[in-house]
Amino acid sequence: MPLATVHLVALAKDNTISNYVKALHSSSVKPYVVSRAVRWIIKPEKLSVPELLDTKWDLLIILPASEKMPSQCLDKTSISAHWSITAGVPSSLTKDFHARNQNLLHPNPSSVPALTGSMNKPKMSNSSQGLELAPDLLEWSKSFSLGGGAMSMLNLLAFKPGKEAHDSYLRYGAAFAKSIGSKRGGTAKIVGKVVPEFGSADEDRAGWDEIALAHYPSIGHFVDMLAGEDYQEVNHKDRLPALRDTLSWMGS
Repeated sequence: MPLATVHLVALAKDNTISNYVKALHSSSVKPYVVSRAVRWIIKPEKLSVPELLDTKWDLLIILPASEKMPSQCLDKTSISAHWSITAGVPSSLTKDFHARNQNLLHPNPSSVPALTGSMNKPKMSNSSQGLELAPDLLEWSKSFSLGGGAMSMLNLLAFKPGKEAHDSYLRYGAAFAKSIGSKRGGTAKIVGKVVPEFGSADEDRAGWDEIALAHYPSIGHFVDMLAGEDYQEVNHKDRLPALRDTLSWMGS
């Protein structure tokens, strides 16, 4: 099973995203994903809390684990903080990843599903911590100004002990892929089980179980999903009961 390493990077004060990405692409590595940090959707509550929340991250980079981050991209003159975690990803997801990713990022307009109308009568919550639509998230989505294009969301998952919790999350994942996510254009780009003690630079050792990078055609499609009764039924039945901690971080 191929391995992939997730890197979060905070830039040094005088560096820019443009300069950092140029330096990354001038090296020999070929990232799966380079994404600008946009917003926390769910913040971790038990695992990696200071490591992740005490830093303003600028970039998400996912590399094949066989390709190390270039030394110039980890130099203290280039970055102020770095965090990583490695996971085994099914070869069905890594095969032809770059071509599939380009199709997701630049789709034929006719292939992008219409919104379902969930926002006509949205299911709301006081907080987005349960992957629900909260007023602050809704207001932010209306003012989002990066062009309305495709979004990616990094998820880290830690499951409650026992087979029941894991099976419960598998039911959620199946429902996401079959209907509640897919009919809004949602799809899993990268999913994998964390490989502990892999030895990457600044590796997280908090005990996360899985990573998942989800794609949405736009922030509107993501919000349409969160607002839907169909999504929230499965979320509350199968996703939330399975997790002892999680995080979701939106990028573009």
